[in-house]
Amino acid sequence: MIPPAASSPSATGLVASPDQPDDADGRSGSPSLSLPATVAGSSFEFVKMEGLGNDFVVMDLRQAPPPRWLDDRAVIARLCDRHRGVGADGLLAVLPPRPGVAAAARMRVLNADGSEAEMCGNGLRCVARYLFEQAPVPTQAEPTLAIETAAGVLRCELHLRREGQPDPFDGCEIEIAMGAPRLLRAEVPMLGPPAEPCVDEPIVIGGETLRITAVSMGNPHAVIFVPAGVTGADLLALARRVGPPLSAHPAFPQRTNVELCHRRSAAEYEVVVWERGCGITQACGTGACAVAVAACRLGHAPPDRWLKIQLLGGVLGVRVLPAEHDVRMRGPARPVFWGRLPMPA
Repeated sequence: MIPPAASSPSATGLVASPDQPDDADGRSGSPSLSLPATVAGSSFEFVKMEGLGNDFVVMDLRQAPPPRWLDDRAVIARLCDRHRGVGADGLLAVLPPRPGVAAAARMRVLNADGSEAEMCGNGLRCVARYLFEQAPVPTQAEPTLAIETAAGVLRCELHLRREGQPDPFDGCEIEIAMGAPRLLRAEVPMLGPPAEPCVDEPIVIGGETLRITAVSMGNPHAVIFVPAGVTGADLLALARRVGPPLSAHPAFPQRTNVELCHRRSAAEYEVVVWERGCGITQACGTGACAVAVAACRLGHAPPDRWLKIQLLGGVLGVRVLPAEHDVRMRGPARPVFWGRLPMPA
């Protein structure tokens, strides 16, 4: 059994309000994505994007050096603040790939509290759509591009509806080959025998014993399958209660994301995610993948089948390929608006 964490409910160190709903409900149709972000002069440009309500400030820095404040946690937290900034779960910096890397761009993920994440599935879909829209209208059936992340170079595939709509990207979905999951403790990372996985292992949080399966999809996840009666508002309340202390548990040296899962059937799961650095979010792509991997490991779901992962913001499709050699994730991503802000002080 993993030893209980010290009783420090404020150990997450969040700056932005983690559960704060987006105040900007007046979202118009898909805006143009033709404006690249710039850091020259007295302001910078950005595109606000979202994937199932998991929202981001996207900055295109491929043609300009990254600003120094990109590494300032306080500045990122102010930009993501939903009352005094743009409002977002994080900032995505679109950068040139490193020398020798065959990719269209490199993505850097900064959480709402300014901390840096290794990977973000919803964010990657947003960046992929942004890059697809920068290119000429695709003529091939399912165009692809590669994006460099801290979790490796990942292939993204565009699926258009092709129903004659004025905007060819309207209603499109992005499918991402997320790579093989990592389950060994050293890979998550998680304390304990480094060459052993943590599968359905008990852990005590606030006097309550839960069973977790630890999965890395380039970033750490602790997946919990709850009893059959815990669903809807009860599942959300449980995530709010156990998410913060489990996310900051000393067993996870880099903290962890937390997924609370209700199994509706072998092919459908209701999931609430507590993201480290953000709190409760509308959706989490890597979290949905981790749930699918854990479900297959525990025998709840068969491999090589598309699973329906119902998140607060909508549904993602996830398929764990045989022998866990790859995980595919598919879902929407769209622009919300573009804007310009003064350079942070």
